[in-house]
Amino acid sequence: MADVGTPALRVLTRADLPALERMERELFGSGAWSRAMLAEELDGPGRWYVGVEDAGALVGYAGLWFDGDDAQVMTIGTDPAHQGRGLGRVMLDALVAQARAWRAASLLLEVRVDNEPALRLYRGAGFEQLGLRKGYYQPENVDAWTMRLPLVAGPVTTGGEAP
Repeated sequence: MADVGTPALRVLTRADLPALERMERELFGSGAWSRAMLAEELDGPGRWYVGVEDAGALVGYAGLWFDGDDAQVMTIGTDPAHQGRGLGRVMLDALVAQARAWRAASLLLEVRVDNEPALRLYRGAGFEQLGLRKGYYQPENVDAWTMRLPLVAGPVTTGGEAP
């Protein structure tokens, strides 16, 4: 594992696409999003993507989608060399804060049933398990848990722009 100091969070841009594409391939193999799909996500309406850096290199990324009612975690990924350092929680906390700033009613996500580190992360953050989506992750045909974190509306804070 790489030695990570204080994580630096920042909003992602198209300049991050090469690093995002590399991490996607490492983390998701044949299910990885292409560079074109990643670019669409970064530019998509209601999307907010944040990255975490170590020594100037992007080592993690997370995305949020907001439809005006609920927000949804699109992804949280950490470079394999930097896993186990709490970066997922740092990024999740940023997503939760942004969803609250947008005054989302709740934060939703879907996670593979066999992804124990992610399940621990989300349960530890207070997400409740709602149900099971059969065969959600393709092409492996792996099931996914749907999860929800109720959010209490509060004052709008600074962060990303509300869509």
